[in-house]
Amino acid sequence: MSFDMWAYHPESHHTPGMILIGYTVMATDGEIGTVHEDIEEPGSTYVVVDTDPWTFDTPVLLPAGTIMRVDRHDKTILVNRTRDEIRHAPAYDPKQHHDDSPYRDRLADYYRPFYS
Repeated sequence: MSFDMWAYHPESHHTPGMILIGYTVMATDGEIGTVHEDIEEPGSTYVVVDTDPWTFDTPVLLPAGTIMRVDRHDKTILVNRTRDEIRHAPAYDPKQHHDDSPYRDRLADYYRPFYS
C-alpha cells in the first residue's frame, strides 16, 4: 500500500467534512500555531497553519498525510514532525502557492522521506 501525502491517515480520527479551523497544531516538540484554513479536496487535502510569532511567524501548509491524530475534544492536531522539520519545509506564500501544483509537489517531496 502506498502512502498518500494528500490524504488523512485512517488512524488520524479525522472524518470527512470535519472543520479544523481554530484547532491548535502540535509538533512532536511543541505547539506551532492554529489552523487558519482547512482544504479538503480529492488529491489535495491540507491545512494552512498560522504560526505563532515565537516559532516561525509565517504560515505553513501541512499536507493531510503529516497529521497523525485529530483530537476533537481538545481541538488539537498532532503532527509527527518536529518544529524544525516543519520550519525547513518549502516556504508557503498564500498569494503564490494557494493553487500551485508544483509547490505542492515540492512539499510532498520534502515530507515523503520522513514516511518511507
